[in-house]
Amino acid sequence: MILKKGVIIGVLLAISCSKDAPQQPATPVTITYKESQEDFPNPERGFYRYSETRASSYSPLSESVLKSYRTPKTASGASYSVFSTLVFRYFVLDAFKSTSLSNSFINSVRTDLTTARNAGVKLIVRFTYTVDVTAGACSEGFICPPYGDAPKSVVLGHISQLKSLFQDNADVIACVQMGFVGTWGEQYYTDYFGDASSNGQSKLLDANWQDRIDVLKALLDATPKDIMIQVRYPQIKQRYIYGINAPVTSAALTEAEAFSETDKARIAYHNDCFLASSDDYGTYEDYGNSSTPRLSANATLRAYFAADSKYLVVGGETCTNGYSPQNNCAPAGMAEKEMADMHYSFLNTDYNNQLNNNWVTGGCMDNIKKKLGYRFVLKSGTYTSSLAVGEKLSVSIELQNIGYASPYKARPVQLILKNKGTQAIIVQEFATDIRKWFTGTLKLTGDFTINAAAGQWDLYLNLPDKYASINKRFEYSIRLANENVWDEATGYNNLNHTVIVK
Repeated sequence: MILKKGVIIGVLLAISCSKDAPQQPATPVTITYKESQEDFPNPERGFYRYSETRASSYSPLSESVLKSYRTPKTASGASYSVFSTLVFRYFVLDAFKSTSLSNSFINSVRTDLTTARNAGVKLIVRFTYTVDVTAGACSEGFICPPYGDAPKSVVLGHISQLKSLFQDNADVIACVQMGFVGTWGEQYYTDYFGDASSNGQSKLLDANWQDRIDVLKALLDATPKDIMIQVRYPQIKQRYIYGINAPVTSAALTEAEAFSETDKARIAYHNDCFLASSDDYGTYEDYGNSSTPRLSANATLRAYFAADSKYLVVGGETCTNGYSPQNNCAPAGMAEKEMADMHYSFLNTDYNNQLNNNWVTGGCMDNIKKKLGYRFVLKSGTYTSSLAVGEKLSVSIELQNIGYASPYKARPVQLILKNKGTQAIIVQEFATDIRKWFTGTLKLTGDFTINAAAGQWDLYLNLPDKYASINKRFEYSIRLANENVWDEATGYNNLNHTVIVK
């Protein structure tokens, strides 16, 4: 009897000691993820689709056509197919070269933006007065003045009229291109802003620079601060920021200045003659001013562009195949290196396919399709395996951006906890700026206090758009380039880990 009592007492003591002993933290769990080689649509990057409408005969966007771009499509003349989440939209103001924009026209543009939102795409926007070319007996022959653009007073009035449209639809505007000045809105062949071609004065005077600066300033002021304005030539930015006498050696953006919503941080680039010649048909040229001549500045402006563009949206199109083999795939050409060095996020799939098709035969098109802009790959994740209510959930994720650029728009980076039983959602936000997820290896960490009901909670990484109007739409969320992570129903990326809350 005494022995039995002793046994009972011993058991009770053991239980008591066990209850009072400190709880050992659960061992973290590390998961390794498998990279996907699949091409798929992601917002604000990739090959875009071209569209054009004239104010004189407005042709609205089609929601069904825009939606279809999220599946592989082949453009006319192309030997490759692409997913597209971006649509370039040319608004040709041919009916308003000397008058204000009509309410009917502005409402048509507004409807196009609504159509884009409904379809799950974003627009690259450019306004111009003419895309027509008249050949003749002038110095350049294929294009002769008058070119058909509008005077500065008209341009500034139109930008003022468009301000509310820009403000109201910032969620579906990827970027705005400066446009307005010259044929195609490329700030070169112009009747009113100084003709820098051999048809005219062959350089730009101080007054010509000031007129361009005034247009760019009006456009920056009319658009929301989170929208970048792309200019055609890097020297336009230099002379806007540093003055009309600014040298081509002017300083590029620094990381400290980047994404600050200042004018310097918002002026970006579109190169509409990508790899067309050694200087991309004058893209990297010093156009002079009243006291200086026009000069080649190819090496200097290329270096400036490469440094500046790390923090900006860069895109454009090819325009000729004449610079072969340099514009081909490696080893003969430098197409991919140029896209990486200059941080390209998008290119035109509708033009020029004489060149673009060479990337198919050369074997680098699949890389280009996947790497334009960002491409994030989960490498591994280490997570708390279990915790009590109110304890911290530790997360450490290693990713790699194998794309040519970082995202150029801010968006939240969220850890999502989803209850296996109730499907309840808890959202936590990482302290990070996705616009600084540059090419290379990335580390994402966080310690989150979780006030969740006991149960099993699945973890997801969510990279949604920042705008409430579209941030629940999977089309506007970033998909990671991994196998078995994408949940199209929610736009979440499944981290394939379940944490136990006790």
